[in-house]
Amino acid sequence: MSGLCVAVLGGGRSSEHEVSLASARSVRAGLQAAGHVPVEIEIGKDGVWRCEGDEVSLTPGRGLEGADVVFPVLHGPFGEDGTVQGLLECLDVPYVGAGVLASALCMDKVMFKALMGWGGVPQVDYRELRVERFREARRDALESLLALGLPVFVKPARLGSSVGIARVAEPEQLAGALEAAFEYDAVAVVEAAATGLEVECSVIGNGDPVASVPGEILLATDEGWYDYEAKYTPGGMQLIVPARVAPHVRERVRELAVKTFLATGCSGLARVDFFVEGENVLVNELNTMPGFTETSVFGSLFDASGIPYAELLDRLVQLGLERHAAERRHHH
Repeated sequence: MSGLCVAVLGGGRSSEHEVSLASARSVRAGLQAAGHVPVEIEIGKDGVWRCEGDEVSLTPGRGLEGADVVFPVLHGPFGEDGTVQGLLECLDVPYVGAGVLASALCMDKVMFKALMGWGGVPQVDYRELRVERFREARRDALESLLALGLPVFVKPARLGSSVGIARVAEPEQLAGALEAAFEYDAVAVVEAAATGLEVECSVIGNGDPVASVPGEILLATDEGWYDYEAKYTPGGMQLIVPARVAPHVRERVRELAVKTFLATGCSGLARVDFFVEGENVLVNELNTMPGFTETSVFGSLFDASGIPYAELLDRLVQLGLERHAAERRHHH
C-alpha cells in the first residue's frame, strides 16, 4: 500500500500540546518515507484546526481535507479521550487508533482500573478521590488514602505524560499533591507504590493484535521516578530491550498486554505499562496514542521486534482503513 493521503493531526488543547507536535513531525516524516503523502493539520491551544495557516472547515460526512485516512497524533484530553475520535466518526473518515469508547475508557484511569479489576487483571492497589469529597471530608479522605501505605503516587484521573503527578513519601505531603492533581481534573487516583522494574510493551492490530518485545525503563539516576522530565529530557531514561526479566516473564507481559488491549476494545495500537517484580507482573495503564517520535518507546519496541518505523506507520494506516471498512459493513 502506498501513495495515500494521510491527514496528521498534531497539537491540541491539552497540556501535552508540544509533545504532540513533536510526535506529529516524526509521523509525517515516517509516512513520507513509507510512500504516503502526509498533510499537516495543527490543532491550536485555542482548539482551532488549521492547515497551512488556514482554518479547516469541518462538515459532517464530508471527510477531512480530502484525506484517505487520518492519523490523530494527539495526547491527553481533547484528542486521546474519544472527543476527536467522535468528530472523525461524524466526518466519516477512517482514522488510526482506538475508537470513541476505548479512547475514553483508557484515558480515564479510574474506569480503566475498574475494568481491569472486573476482568481479573493483576494491578497495583489504588483509591480514587473526587474533589467534592476531599473538600467535604478532608480528614477522612486523607486517612483512607494513607491506608495504602507510603509512598504513593497521586495522579489526575484523565491526563497523560505524567503531567500533574506527584510522589508522596510523607503524610504531610499528601494534601498538597491532591490539590495539585485537582488543578487538572476533578478526580484523582492514588496508587500504592510498586516495587520492581518498569516494563512497557507495544501492541498493534485490530481483532488479532500482536505484542512487541517488552522493554525496561531505566532512569538516568537512582533518585526520582519516571516523571515528565525523565520521559522528555534527552538522557533522562534508557530503554533496555528486551527487559531484564526471565523469558517466561516476558511472555507473561506480552500475554497481559494483548489481554488488556482486547479487554478495553482497543484497535490499531497501544502501549501497555507494567511493574514487574520477580514472577509478579502488574498492569499499570494503557496508552492509546503514546509518544510517537522515532526514539519513543512505542516505535523503539517494534523496531527491536523487527518492524522499522516507516513500516510500522504503514501498517497502522492499513489497520485504520480495515477497521473503518469493517464497521461500515454493519447497519446502524
